[in-house]
Amino acid sequence: MSLYEKILSKEEKVSVVGLGYVGMPLAVAFAKKVDVIGFDLNKSKIELYKSGVDPTNEVGSEAIKNTMVDFTFDESKLKEAKFHIVAVPTPINSDKTPDLSPVEGASSIIGRNLTRGSIVVYESTVYPGVTEDICIPILEKESGLKCGVDFKIGYSPERINPGDKVHRLENIIKIVSGIDEESLKEIAKLYELIIEAGVHRASSIKVAEAAKVVENSQRDINIAFMNELAMVFDRMGIDTKEVIDAMNTKWNALKFYPGLVGGHCIGVDPYYFVYEAERLGYHSQIVLSGRKINDGMGKFVADAIIKKLILANKIVKQSKVIILGITFKENTPDTRNSKVIDIIKSLKEYGIEPIVVDPEANALEAKQEYGMDIVNIKDVKDADCIVFAVAHDTFINMELEQIDSLFGSFDNKEKVIIDVKGILNKSEIERKGYDYWNL
Repeated sequence: MSLYEKILSKEEKVSVVGLGYVGMPLAVAFAKKVDVIGFDLNKSKIELYKSGVDPTNEVGSEAIKNTMVDFTFDESKLKEAKFHIVAVPTPINSDKTPDLSPVEGASSIIGRNLTRGSIVVYESTVYPGVTEDICIPILEKESGLKCGVDFKIGYSPERINPGDKVHRLENIIKIVSGIDEESLKEIAKLYELIIEAGVHRASSIKVAEAAKVVENSQRDINIAFMNELAMVFDRMGIDTKEVIDAMNTKWNALKFYPGLVGGHCIGVDPYYFVYEAERLGYHSQIVLSGRKINDGMGKFVADAIIKKLILANKIVKQSKVIILGITFKENTPDTRNSKVIDIIKSLKEYGIEPIVVDPEANALEAKQEYGMDIVNIKDVKDADCIVFAVAHDTFINMELEQIDSLFGSFDNKEKVIIDVKGILNKSEIERKGYDYWNL
């Protein structure tokens, strides 16, 4: 009987190591079909899951309450599983080099609890070669077992889009790979249990690793192009959004827009590609240039805010600036690697202490990561400038009267509205006399 058949008959279990925005939806999905152990080092997170709370909002608290996942922070429970999925984050260091410590730590934990006949699949984003050159040696050292003989390994890059209620885990094609044909077959069949869109079998682990960093690097470059256009059009006095809307009438337009590029994928993965390319003696030109442009957009927006405040006859240092949104993207509580922070840092250099409002954000996470307190919008008044930094539905649906109530009692021409995502009705706002700017 194959491992897949044993898991299907519940003679063996699946474990998911790392229960964040990627791991937790995986664990819940698999638990509808097979026995699942959900492991995370964060005890408070495990307690939340056990109490039926979903802090990520990815599957919802109701799904967490009803799931059969065995949530634990006890690593010895992993001995009960034969199929391990690693879904820990892979961030970057301050010098933009890959920080592999989470995936190395997860490999050590699994290695200490690995049994013969197991399969370990990595979903964490890495540069080509990490799974085989870094993870396998750790697993072998900690377990005393031999890869390819006592256990198998594979790679299946995560493609979850946080906050996206349309493109979900189940309906996104899953790339799978294995160290040999046998492991590839087992891995593919197991993922086919939960992936309705089906799987794509990559020819090797390195191909699967490369596909992940390339797909996000491609998006990064396309957005960088639009950001560069936005900076130039700003000097020309041309509305970038209007240009793009006109361009998008052509059938083969790519429909990218300018914006802040953060998060744990697009804002990080290109650096993994660049790191490995440079290690092999090639200096990236296009990918690195795209990253440089996108990393500078926070300062560009902040400079636009300062310029608008000056033109509105405001005393910059005394101006009250309200930032609406601190998460890295819309409709998600995830604040990791948010580029809104770059706007805030730049404004602070001018003596401005922005007030942050975000009903979607994880307030505790924002406080721990950035030392940032999130204010309730009901407590906001007397603003000089409102910055729509994130396109949460709650902000998109705000009426102009509600926006106006956040300002002080002065003429509309002195009320500055900064629309980073282009979500507001520009013509209506300008008709009312507000000082409006969009990226």
